[in-house]
Amino acid sequence: MNTRQLGTSGPRVSAIGLGTMGMSDMYGPSDRAESIATIHAALDAGVNLLDTGDFYGMGHNEMLIAEALRGRSRDDVLLSVKFGALRDPAGGWSGYDARPQAVKNSLAYTLRRLQTEYVDVYRPSRLDPAVPIEDTIGAIAEMVQAGYVRHIGLSEVGAEAIRRAHAVHPIADLQIEYSLLSRGIESEILPVCRELGIGITAYGVLSRGLLGGHWTPGGTGAGDFRSYLPRFSGENLQHNLGLVDALRGIADDKGVSVAQIAIAWVLARGEDILPLVGARRRDRLTEALGALEVQLGADDLAHIEQAIPAGAAAGDRYAAMQMAQLDSETSHA
Repeated sequence: MNTRQLGTSGPRVSAIGLGTMGMSDMYGPSDRAESIATIHAALDAGVNLLDTGDFYGMGHNEMLIAEALRGRSRDDVLLSVKFGALRDPAGGWSGYDARPQAVKNSLAYTLRRLQTEYVDVYRPSRLDPAVPIEDTIGAIAEMVQAGYVRHIGLSEVGAEAIRRAHAVHPIADLQIEYSLLSRGIESEILPVCRELGIGITAYGVLSRGLLGGHWTPGGTGAGDFRSYLPRFSGENLQHNLGLVDALRGIADDKGVSVAQIAIAWVLARGEDILPLVGARRRDRLTEALGALEVQLGADDLAHIEQAIPAGAAAGDRYAAMQMAQLDSETSHA
């Protein structure tokens, strides 16, 4: 497995990480046995970064990972955990809490659910508008000093917040959406991260399945939050699937899948960028890992840029209310 450095202060990680949210939440029903088998297959293939959030399935995802890791060496895996999003018993969302006391409370429960003594990368899931980011990062830094956290990360914050956080404690990486259909970080956020030596952990590299090459209209079922996303609605979806078809032509010429060329494009954007793939099944994982073998030359990249230029996607990546809660989207508006 190829490896990459997760920022100048972070660990070396496999060139592709596994995002596990869909094994517990957001994309409709999942198969527990297949989820665990997929985690095992990822680890066996050399993937050592597992990404989760304490609010994925209200703790279910962390307990699932703990079950999957039973009997394996803790030193062989890096656990990246987001915290701060608040849920209710019905699974609804009720804001964020990144106060210092909430940091430590959330971490205590995470350590117990994951059955581990430390988390490799710990990060607030969003910027809490009621709490200075210096206070949140300072509290995580105390947990680093105490040995409960190895590295500090961020998620979906803008350039100013990145600078303020990094001034308190070195930030290993920023987790943020980045794909052929979501390139908003390129203008301001990515340059700041590179200036400060902060890695990018890119989620949504397949734009939640749009770039997977397997999507069909009407593909969302019960409990699938994509039915609420602008890019999966009406004319937007038809436009975006047209972009995927253009990419499919390039993929076919290279003898690879649409998903593989989309992931390979993210890999080609820089050694400081680490794609997370949200595979819930072993076959999808195998396909995604095949992207590591795809070599994109200058001509390939030019053809891809022509097929899907920056800003080509129709519709925002989240619904309007969620977009308004993203510091990464609003801080430069």
